[in-house]
Amino acid sequence: MDDVTEQLRSECLRRLKESEDQIVKCLGLLSEEQVWRRANEHVVSVGNLVLHLCGNVGQWITSTLGTAPDDRTRDAEFEEQGPLATAELSDRLSRVLISAREVIMKLPPEGFTRKWKVQGFEESGAAILVHVVEHMSYHTGQITLHTKLLLDVDTGYYAAKDLNAKG
Repeated sequence: MDDVTEQLRSECLRRLKESEDQIVKCLGLLSEEQVWRRANEHVVSVGNLVLHLCGNVGQWITSTLGTAPDDRTRDAEFEEQGPLATAELSDRLSRVLISAREVIMKLPPEGFTRKWKVQGFEESGAAILVHVVEHMSYHTGQITLHTKLLLDVDTGYYAAKDLNAKG
């Protein structure tokens, strides 16, 4: 296997873990009521975003790259009003990401270049991984914004890092 494939695999695993940690931190800061609060009819709740990420990661990685059955019902991810317990949301996210990590670790080199059909698209395995990491990061940012707006807090994700360091 070439270095680029292994670097892509490693970086995807790292970034998915980073997003998971940030989402779990936000869930731990928010009350159950805040997790399910919708600012208006056009904004989904943190709970909906977590369910949506579980559905997306499960469909794109576990079901497609891992060839598991695809039982996703996308609309239900946004229709849920809660409250599902925060611990249940964290557990669902953890389970889907454990499964996704297993699939990513076992994906053979040809799986990165092979074309796969998912959610009406035809994508390479590498494109699927990039999509899922980008999608996870996007919604992690939304969850972080919800948390900061609701609580007026600094999440402190990078408190131990000097983000002004150069080079």
